[in-house]
Amino acid sequence: MSVFLVRLGVFILSAAAIGIALIPILVLIDLLDGGTGWGLCPQGIEACSNPYTTAAEFGVLLTIGLFLSVLGIRLLMKLARRLRS
Repeated sequence: MSVFLVRLGVFILSAAAIGIALIPILVLIDLLDGGTGWGLCPQGIEACSNPYTTAAEFGVLLTIGLFLSVLGIRLLMKLARRLRS
């Protein structure tokens, strides 16, 4: 496996981590503009009747995704260091 492929993997995982971090902001912007919040509130924020756990579930999923992305970046960086030596 070449160092180039490892660096490409790090770049892709970094982009994914940034995308995951941006999702809550984009959902809030959608809700403020009168949207559905990417399906969280189908009738808009005024008629949103989701339970309190919906936001927590969303947060946990995003946190796990971000954690896995960062873990993948760390593992690929270790692999790159080993390939250089």
